[in-house]
Parts: sequence; C-alpha cells; structure tokens
Amino acid sequence: MWLAEVKAKAGRRNQILFGSESLLLVELGELIAGANRRALILWALELAEETVRELESRYPGYHRPRAAVEAARAWAAWEIKMPLAKRAILDCHAMSKELAAPADIARCHAVGQACSVVHTEGHAMGYPIYELTAIVLELGLENCLEAVEARVRDYEQRLRLWTEREQTDCRDWADFLR
Repeated sequence: MWLAEVKAKAGRRNQILFGSESLLLVELGELIAGANRRALILWALELAEETVRELESRYPGYHRPRAAVEAARAWAAWEIKMPLAKRAILDCHAMSKELAAPADIARCHAVGQACSVVHTEGHAMGYPIYELTAIVLELGLENCLEAVEARVRDYEQRLRLWTEREQTDCRDWADFLR
C-alpha cells in the first residue's frame, strides 16, 4: 500500500514523500502519459492557482508563486519568452528557502513544478508529488489517508475534464504548443 511507502520515506527523513513510481500515482501517471501537452498545461496551472491562493492567504506579502503562474500562462500564450518565465518559476522555488513550514515549502515547489509543465510534460507529476507531500506533512501520517486518496481522485478527474475541454478551447497558444 502507498502509505507504507510514504512511512518508509518519512522514516528516512526524505523531504519528498511520494515519487512518480508510487503505487498511488499509477493511474494518474497513465492519464498524464495519454494527455496532450495543452491539456496538461491547463490542468497543472489550474491546480497551481489553487495552491497560490492558499499560499497568499498565509503569506500575503509574498507574490512569487502568483508571478510564476502568471508568467507560465503568458509563456504558454507566447506573450513572453522562456527566460522570463523560467526566472519567475525559479523565484517561486527560491521562496521555499524563506519559509519554515515544511508543508508550505512543498507547496512552493508544487507551484514551480506545475508552471514548468509549459516547458515539458515531464514536470506534470511534480505538482502531485509535492502537494501530496504537503498534505501528509500537514495532516500527519496517521490522519492523511482519506485526504490524499481524495486528492489523487481529484487530479485524475480534473485531467480527464481538461483533456475533453482542451479540444474546444479557443485560447491563443504559443507556436511550440500547437
């Protein structure tokens, strides 16, 4: 079971408690592998936006996660070039060094990973890995089971929806995403 994997990683004091090979994430991994890049971007940025709102409520003076999401959206629409978006994403990751709460540190990395999906689909699993880690860190190993499993089902359902919606989405995309 996935919880045993997480407990083992926590016991080794790993900062990241899930991996792309986690039993819990097999179906999500298959959905990610079958989704097109634009659907993955829309999915990842929607998830990142939620986390940004959560971080903003805790750290009202910190704007780097929001800036990273906005830059990733602009990059995907070819309104800015990659170096500007990359800088905003790296700044979001760097914010984690200023935080004390391990769950919020993981959330900063989750946002950065989600924004990086514009660059390559290989980052798509990064958001769940970091956000699920945040959930476990916040709720504790003994109380996280339901929340983690519900969140994975939510990821899967949303990705299925974005896979359908993307086909009729009329937004402007950068040439490299067409």
